[in-house]
Amino acid sequence: MNFKYSVVCVIGLSIALIGCGGVPEADSVNCSGRGLESSLATFRNDEVARQAFVDKCDALKKGN
Repeated sequence: MNFKYSVVCVIGLSIALIGCGGVPEADSVNCSGRGLESSLATFRNDEVARQAFVDKCDALKKGN
């Protein structure tokens, strides 16, 4: 019974984590330090989207 429960939990968690993918939003966490590094890594093959993200981060920093 424990094995079945574990398998169901692993499958559910996998589906939830796969659904979390996507483009990061420009916010205070994603625009500074390690958050910025990991956010920019998601734009590896899309220079236009990467530049738009950096511009949003710059606008966020100027607004504060």
